[in-house]
Amino acid sequence: MTSRIADIRALEILDSRGNPTLDVQVTLENGLVGSASVPAGASTGSAEARERRDGDAARYAGRGMIGATSSVEDRIRPKLVGHDPRRQAMLDHMMCRLDGTPDKRELGANAILGTSLAIARAAALDTGLPLYTYLGGVAARRLPMPMLNVINGGAHADSGLDMQEFMVVPVGAPTFSEALRFGVAVYAALKALLGAGGQSTAVGDEGGFAPRLAGAAEACDLLVEAIRRAGLEPGRDVGIALDPAATGFRDGDGYALRDGGGRLSSGALLDLYGRLAAAYPIVSIEDGFAEDDWDGFRGQTAAAGDRLQIVGDDLYATNPALIARGIRERSTNAALIKPNQIGTLTETMTAVALCREAGWRCVVSHRSGETDDSFIADLAVALGTGQIKAGAPCRGERIAKYNRLLAIERELGDPDFRNPFAV
Repeated sequence: MTSRIADIRALEILDSRGNPTLDVQVTLENGLVGSASVPAGASTGSAEARERRDGDAARYAGRGMIGATSSVEDRIRPKLVGHDPRRQAMLDHMMCRLDGTPDKRELGANAILGTSLAIARAAALDTGLPLYTYLGGVAARRLPMPMLNVINGGAHADSGLDMQEFMVVPVGAPTFSEALRFGVAVYAALKALLGAGGQSTAVGDEGGFAPRLAGAAEACDLLVEAIRRAGLEPGRDVGIALDPAATGFRDGDGYALRDGGGRLSSGALLDLYGRLAAAYPIVSIEDGFAEDDWDGFRGQTAAAGDRLQIVGDDLYATNPALIARGIRERSTNAALIKPNQIGTLTETMTAVALCREAGWRCVVSHRSGETDDSFIADLAVALGTGQIKAGAPCRGERIAKYNRLLAIERELGDPDFRNPFAV
């Protein structure tokens, strides 16, 4: 017999940037406790659900969580206590209705999401199932390809590099553990390469290095050389993925690249990506255009969608309505999935289901301000997305996700792991 929700509590904790965030604990009548903590992004889309922060400049520069904690304990808790934790969709809907705003700003998406994920964890514990099996069923056996952010720019570092993420993707690895080993080998080779060149090997928010580079081509040159120095073959063993996060360098109706590109029109930026994709083993480009440049995304998908994964992040903000528009307009062929962009587990799963119905790929993703919570690792397996972004193989909050996937790989014994970019 299912144990019902007996209590819900929230605690103000710190994320990987030292900013306050929430940890929520859901206690069931039988004493089992499910908990979840909420990440935060530095590079955020305008359509994202809204966090609740205190705004008191004297405490944590206004980023405190006293109000969000109150949302959980004083407003959400009385409504959900006594309910069956397995009724995830109903409980998520109750919280959204209690909030009453389209972007969850009243209670705070952080308060709602922390509760939503903690409910799922508590229910999984009550059933005695691993979280990925509870959410995805016994068919949930696919481990995701890791996309490791090894060079940080944009809002994630002070390197002066406009494009935000340069990732390595171990496309030739036969297993998840080997894919992670490939990534670690490239990361180590890149560190040695940067050090030998007199570059800093300090890391950015997501664990990648933040060297002073002239632009995207120099970053890609470094990655190709690091892949080779790791004893791997660019393209065959390890590909490259870009996340320019182009909203960050939007300039009027064009784009301004300080790191050597100059001011570009949307069409000229598309040409730049085409030259990069022709010169380097690039398999995926995420947010190559600003969140308001739907024409830019459509143009890139029409021009290169048959050979590149074109991912929308800020464009969609994990919002099913925006993803539905992207499907209708053929804006991309993939979507990034970040639970805290939309604010509930149910809406996150709906977004993935829409992508799957359209034949799109999905990439489950962390945020730059993370915690050691590994929920997204289980989520990627549960939903069979086949890809995950969790940062460089560095910093505990990133490694927690990779270590959880290693544990799942062992639990499954013979999981499904394959190159999502293979034709």
